Amino acid sequence: MSEKQSDQERENKIWIGVDVGGTKTAVVISLEPPVMHVRIEFPTLPEQGPERAIELIKQSIHKLLDAPGVDKTKLGGIGVSCGGPLDQKTGVVMAPPNLPTWVDVPITSILSKEFGVKCRLENDANAGAVAEHRFGAGQGAHHMIFLTMGTGLGAGVIVDDHLLIGATGQAGEIGHVRLTPSGPVGYNKAGSVEGWASGGGVAQVACQEVEAAIKRGEATVLAAKFQANGAVTAKDVGEAASQGDALAKRILESTGNRLGEALAILVDLFNPDRIVIGGMAMRLGDSLLGPARAMMQREGLPGPAAHCQVVPASLGERIGDVSAICIAMGF
Repeated sequence: MSEKQSDQERENKIWIGVDVGGTKTAVVISLEPPVMHVRIEFPTLPEQGPERAIELIKQSIHKLLDAPGVDKTKLGGIGVSCGGPLDQKTGVVMAPPNLPTWVDVPITSILSKEFGVKCRLENDANAGAVAEHRFGAGQGAHHMIFLTMGTGLGAGVIVDDHLLIGATGQAGEIGHVRLTPSGPVGYNKAGSVEGWASGGGVAQVACQEVEAAIKRGEATVLAAKFQANGAVTAKDVGEAASQGDALAKRILESTGNRLGEALAILVDLFNPDRIVIGGMAMRLGDSLLGPARAMMQREGLPGPAAHCQVVPASLGERIGDVSAICIAMGF
């Protein structure tokens, strides 16, 4: 079936998206993607197991299908975006770190049986890649990489306008690659890309740097945060940098450099047109991406590095909703 035929089949359909997170779950309906018609959100409460959340997901979908202006006979499919590990082929959620009680939950078969339509499951990084490629900052790029850069660092790879899945559904996971023999921990690996270039990693580095600055008597607005809370967050670092704090600016530059090393690896491996980065990159902009771009140019193969654009994601807070709808549509 050609892409043109696929698009024709998608016309005049309505789509349900389910974005399952460790903190909250959103259920949306779209009549004209990427615009959402109605949205329902509720706490996931993973400590209570999956049964409550799945029942609320079903109730929410029924409610959305009964909303004014919705012709439920035109339901084209349901898409579920969720953190991994999961099995896309069988539609099973396999106890992700943020959903530890969701052990081997066959969510697609549950929803397909309830609503009589195709239900697809994809991890949130891959789903985000599809959403940004189709409706966001990746539009027009045939070869694109998406990095989540939130608390952790997930990745999704688009090759020739199609999502690269891999043998076990985990292709392109740059976050697990080790950059240094030691360093902040991410993906359960010290010195990994996620350790150096994620919100969680920035927090680890910042705590060490602020503690050292206090000992040597260097002034930093982060000292008060550290002394009050015993920790410093990536958000704290960003806010301090925007106020001109020298230590915070150095931390962000260092993070940008490490991110750039990872981008160079991606450029050498995948030769993308564009790398789209969400999370911290959307909030910090060039203070983070400037050093990252410069390092990518130094470390990457000259031709591919010069060709590749590095840009912040553009869907913002809508990305989870749009991602789930894209998975429903089979993009």
